[in-house]
Amino acid sequence: MIRGDTADWLDEVKERMKRKNQILFSKDSAFLADLADLIGSQTHRAIVLWALEFAKEAADTLLETYPEELRPQEALAASSAWAQGKVKMPAAQKAILRCHAFAKEIGSPYDIALCHAVGQACGAVHAPGHAIGFPIYELTAIIRKCGVDGCREPVEKRKAQYAERIIYWGGHSTDSPYEWADFMLK
Repeated sequence: MIRGDTADWLDEVKERMKRKNQILFSKDSAFLADLADLIGSQTHRAIVLWALEFAKEAADTLLETYPEELRPQEALAASSAWAQGKVKMPAAQKAILRCHAFAKEIGSPYDIALCHAVGQACGAVHAPGHAIGFPIYELTAIIRKCGVDGCREPVEKRKAQYAERIIYWGGHSTDSPYEWADFMLK
């Protein structure tokens, strides 16, 4: 079961904001522990499908704001191709690093966090442990957009959506349209 009230996560966020942290959650966050466990219980394929699904949403959001900037979409496409064995890791890694570099070129804390969320999600192809990076960054983006006083409901709702979709992909990873690379079948 995914809970939203663990140790009142908003107190942790406020403390991180007070310390001027750019990232408002950590991989050890009590709020994300149950989600991390749920993600960790899935196959690599399910995790990749989940991560790339959410990364696409974030990349599409960035494209609306930066219509000439394609690095998030390129990272997503390269990572998808990598998972399918159509490109090798170095090509995908370069695209992911370019996505992270884009984050350093913009000023909006919301957009910066979304860029890093895309990069983290794409990194799940390499190592499933990168997958938790997506919620860490995207939930940070939500807080940056909504403000600390208006973020509780959207953050908790989004966390529930993460759980719903990872459970879905856990049961449907064999239904995916992908022809997986050999390393994804292990």
